[in-house]
Amino acid sequence: MHSIVILNPKGGCGKSTLSVNLAGYFAQSGKKTALADCDPQQSSSDWLALRPEDLPAIGRAEFSGGKIKVPGGTEVLVIDTPAAVHGQRLAGFVKLGHSLVIPMLPSPIDIRAAEHFIAELYSLKHLINRRVRLASVANRVREDTLAAASLEVYLEKIKLPTGQKLPYITVLRASQNYIRAAEKGMSIFEFAPAKTTYDREQWHPLLRWLGG
Repeated sequence: MHSIVILNPKGGCGKSTLSVNLAGYFAQSGKKTALADCDPQQSSSDWLALRPEDLPAIGRAEFSGGKIKVPGGTEVLVIDTPAAVHGQRLAGFVKLGHSLVIPMLPSPIDIRAAEHFIAELYSLKHLINRRVRLASVANRVREDTLAAASLEVYLEKIKLPTGQKLPYITVLRASQNYIRAAEKGMSIFEFAPAKTTYDREQWHPLLRWLGG
């Protein structure tokens, strides 16, 4: 089973949007997929409740006491995490995943918060005790803006505490398609391709990185 954790302690960076669209992608690709909603806001759970019965099923992985109960036979588990997680709680979420995706917004505040988060993440390596694949995604980007350009430049240059470059995978634009899909319990991969071609193309680098 491949566990994918969507994690950033900064609220409002689009963790739930990434989570539900990844779950929808893997489900429609024929993988037995489950979604764990660990956020008290329960946005991903609300999305699951809206999901049409004629679409590929996505299992609900129950989260309680820091542990996730995964439906049997699950091939891909997507974990939507809450904001403001630090210390041992942060390490606990990282332990649950094989791949860690960090969504970042194009603002100086969010960029600085991401720097602090990555530094904290590496300070907890002694609590994690295993290698986790790590990558960043620029999310909700308004294209052709100075903020978007600044974020791309930053993500291209940011270094991990080890001195290695943080893998920067792709830019996902701010698109009404995500809102329309969420209202129906769908992912953009389950909309008519003609309506979502450009958005899907932006996902290709991330999906390749995840092995999708």
